[in-house]
Amino acid sequence: MKSFEREIVNLGRSILPRFLWDHACRPLGEILGKHIRFVGHYDSWEEAKAASTGYEDKVILEKSIDATRKVRKGEVAFERDGLTFCEMEPNFPVLWALTRVAARHGRLHVLDFGGALGTSYFQSRAFINSCRDLKWAIVEQPAHVAAGSKEFGNSELSFYGTIASACRENEYDVLLLSSVIQYLPDPLGFLSDVIRLRIPSIILDRTPFMANGTSRLTVQHLPEWIYSASYPAWFLSENDVLANFGSEYDKIATWTALDKHHPQGGRADYKGFLFELRNPSKP
Repeated sequence: MKSFEREIVNLGRSILPRFLWDHACRPLGEILGKHIRFVGHYDSWEEAKAASTGYEDKVILEKSIDATRKVRKGEVAFERDGLTFCEMEPNFPVLWALTRVAARHGRLHVLDFGGALGTSYFQSRAFINSCRDLKWAIVEQPAHVAAGSKEFGNSELSFYGTIASACRENEYDVLLLSSVIQYLPDPLGFLSDVIRLRIPSIILDRTPFMANGTSRLTVQHLPEWIYSASYPAWFLSENDVLANFGSEYDKIATWTALDKHHPQGGRADYKGFLFELRNPSKP
């Protein structure tokens, strides 16, 4: 950041009320209350997908690239879901979980499924800089992999199109699933598959559960101040998700995640979990 830009930032931080400063990097629409909406009660993924624009909309990637560039340049503290933030908001439960993993293994090799262009990596990096051996692999859609590898990849951060290709390159201590399984066609099937990989730890964060214990498939609509897009989104049954971990993993910790969205006409809770493999030496 250039010196005069830094002076402007420091001036803004000193004279603006905290509420305004916290929102200075966010579009006016957010401050005025134009929120993300989750609507519908769809019977199938195909039905929900037909009612939405989908994840492949190029505006989503463009927004993410622009926000991540600003993080790398130091113009903003961090980005999340394509939104930029002036003040760092550490995700302390996830940082604690990552630190615990690093202490157990003497290193930190993270497999970050659906990690965009490095959202969690850039947000966590300063807090885990004592790790002697840090590797952070993101598994994403092809366009994100191409953009990430070209602009943001480094000796620590790499991008892959599939979990299988990432696992061919490295062994991982922890699988990070942050705000991702609810956007998959079959979240429970996906969990069953990755649990078979027997990665020592799994962090499941920012995951929505219906308060009434059922599951519900909706379409998420984003307001124009973020970007005009919509895509299928699950609100899950917590019991069904936890049952997938069964006898393979111990639930070490649970926390309240940062998101606060609810489906239209319903209530939901966003949670995070740390799971650890019960018998890591077992084949």
